[in-house]
Order: sequence, then structure tokens, then C-alpha cells
Amino acid sequence: MKETDSKRILVTGGAGFLGSHLCDFLLARGHDVLCVDNFHTGSKRNIAHLLAHPRFELLRHDVTFPLYVEVDEIYNLACPASPVHYQNDPVQTTKTSVHGALNMLGLAKRLKAKILQASTSEVYGDPQVHPQDECYWGHVNPIGVRSCYDEGKRCAETLFMDYRRQHKLPVKIARIFNTYGPRMHPNDGRVVSNFIMQALAGQPLTVYGDGAQTRSFCYVGDLIDGLYRLMQSPDGFCGPVNLGNPVEHTMAELAERVIAMCGSRSHIVFQPLPSDDPARRRPDIALARSVLGWEPAVALADGLERTIAYFRSLQGGMPEEELALSPYRPQGNSVQEHRLHS
Repeated sequence: MKETDSKRILVTGGAGFLGSHLCDFLLARGHDVLCVDNFHTGSKRNIAHLLAHPRFELLRHDVTFPLYVEVDEIYNLACPASPVHYQNDPVQTTKTSVHGALNMLGLAKRLKAKILQASTSEVYGDPQVHPQDECYWGHVNPIGVRSCYDEGKRCAETLFMDYRRQHKLPVKIARIFNTYGPRMHPNDGRVVSNFIMQALAGQPLTVYGDGAQTRSFCYVGDLIDGLYRLMQSPDGFCGPVNLGNPVEHTMAELAERVIAMCGSRSHIVFQPLPSDDPARRRPDIALARSVLGWEPAVALADGLERTIAYFRSLQGGMPEEELALSPYRPQGNSVQEHRLHS
């Protein structure tokens, strides 16, 4: 894609798993980045290598409160995204999705700035349509333990579309499917991090149900490229658009693969399915292919290898600034570039 002129870009949730990779990606393309995070689930470790970067700024702030800054574009990624974290304080999760969306949309309206909402495949709930395309309205339990996240994100999508219709605001909505890679929190409860941590520790891998339920796993670098392409798409295209890997894997298959790749002697144990856990999840990415020219490029084996190496480094006690090294090469010949890739 053709690079745009340098912009001032706000990334909410910028110290999180996806947000920190997005900050790297944007800096590598010559943009100025304001990273906003309340560090509820984000980590300073993820952006430690960026703190001395001349085009990077960090602000501790909770998006449930208004924010007054001057930027050209906004990526709204702020919200706990794993069940362990978003169910820990469900009321705050809903507030982050809804109040956070309102505050960021208000900021975008004042600035006449383009804004992207990081939505989720969870808006489809436990789908009755497979694979899921963007026209599917979903099958969501509005009063279940996952509802704070599912319905919060659905409401945020509503707000984004209403701001587009009522205020002519240029908005983008990305529905993100399961994403994995370096900088995942080791205790976030997601299946990839769970399996890798258990395998590296020689513990049994916990598979819920009979292991036949499926997910589709997208490597973080591919996902970030998709978000950027969506933001750069014409203003007439707002989405929502699915971003994820359409290759489907069962949980039992993933567990066996992780055990083998970790060289572990772990075995698999089966536990009852959690409430409202989807049986199948796979994106239809025809829209992303046709409009954005995007599709995943990293195979699961390659992505898992990089992710396992990251979690091994955590166990090895590497310095924090080395754990979060950026995979994106910035422009220019600064000292920061050497730090990122030496």
C-alpha cells in the first residue's frame, strides 16, 4: 500500500497486546503516536522499547473519562479482551466499551478525525451460521457471563454507525477474530497462551469440552496490517469487516501441536465447557480480500514458533526492554532503530 504523509495518531489501549504492536507499526511508517492506556490489562513492558522514541508519547488515562488531545486519526483498542480479564470486572468492561466509545467518538467529532473501532468476533456470539460473514447479526446471550464484552462491543458498533449517519463522521469497524503472538499476557486465559505456558511448564494442557470446538488463529502481524489497511481505505467504506485467519483448527489439534512444538511431555486433560463458549468460530474474509486486498500470510506453525520463543524468553528472565522488541522496521537511521533490531 502507498504510504501516507506523517500523521498524529492516537492509539487507546496502546500498551496492550494488539495496541503495542500497532504503535510499532505506525512508528515504523513515520507517524507520531500517542499511546493511551490505564494499564488495567496493558503492560509497560510492551512499550518499554518505545519510551525514548522521539515520535512516541505515553499517557496514562482511562477512556471512560473524556480526553482532550489534538490528533489526526484514532484507533480505539481500549478494552480487556480475554475472558479472564473482562469477566473480572464486568461493569467496568461494559463502561469501557460504551463510555469509551462515546468519549472517543466525541473527540473524533470535535477534531473531524477518522476513527477505527476494534470490535470483535464475539459480536457473533455462538454462531448459527458458519463461517461468519459481516451480514450475520449473531446469536448472543444478553445476560450471560460473557455479555459484558459481547454486548458492550455490539453497542459500540451501534454508536459508531450512528455517529457516521448523524454526524457524517468517517468511521471504521474491524471485527477481530482470535489473534495470537508475542506480548500476549501469559495469564490472560486465552487458549494459545494457556497451552504454551502449560506445555513449557510440563503441566497438563486443559481442553474444555471434547476438544472438537474450533477456532481460527491469526498472527498478530497480519492482524495489525489489516487494521492499518482498513484505516487507509476510502471514507465511503466503514465496514464492519472481519479480520482473522479463515483456516479452522480444533482445540484438541492445537493442543497436540503445541505439545510437539514445545518438546513437552505434557498430556491433555478435558474439563467441562465454560458458559456460552462458541462451538465454532471462523471468519469469512471475502470483504477484506476484495476491499482491502488483505489476507493472512503467516502460517500457524510459523506464528506458534515465534510465540513459543517469546514465552520461553519470559521464563528465561530476559530484561523487560528486550522482551517486547518490535518486529517492524522504522524509517530512518536513529539509535532507536538499532535498539529495535539489533
